[in-house]
Amino acid sequence: MRSGYDSGTMAKKLTHLDGAGKARMVNVGEKAATARRAVAEGFVLLLPETLRAIAEERVPKGEVLAVARVAGIMAAKRTGELIPLCHPLPVESVEVDFDLPTFEPAEGEERVRLRVKGVASLTGKTGVEMEALTAVSVAALTVVDMVKAVDKAAVITDVRVESKSGGRSGDWSR
Repeated sequence: MRSGYDSGTMAKKLTHLDGAGKARMVNVGEKAATARRAVAEGFVLLLPETLRAIAEERVPKGEVLAVARVAGIMAAKRTGELIPLCHPLPVESVEVDFDLPTFEPAEGEERVRLRVKGVASLTGKTGVEMEALTAVSVAALTVVDMVKAVDKAAVITDVRVESKSGGRSGDWSR
């Protein structure tokens, strides 16, 4: 079944497709190992009183940010098991941090934005963008899980890579 693309041309542009347009894992065996780092971020939209409860460690399920940080780190280490065609990587460092905004929403908003930041690094043959994104995503999911009893409408938004360094394609920043 074809989806209307020229598989020969598309395969040259999309590294995870072979010449026939079939999914494949990219061979990184010939690539040189270099220092690589990726930074990702995302946001959890919360009611101001929910953010205050998180900051004051009054959420019934426990210390939201501590648990979310550990969840994000653990998830980053398992990215290769979660994302098809993603290489399992021996990450050397994963950091997950949170920026607590003021407790007052922006003009015209009823929610505040809790920023989740993930940084992954290693020396290897392929990048760690997916590990940084996975750390942010799972940390944000954990925040939502831990506050859902007090803020049923929490929203995860704008998960994205902010910067990456290393490898053949060099440095990139949003």
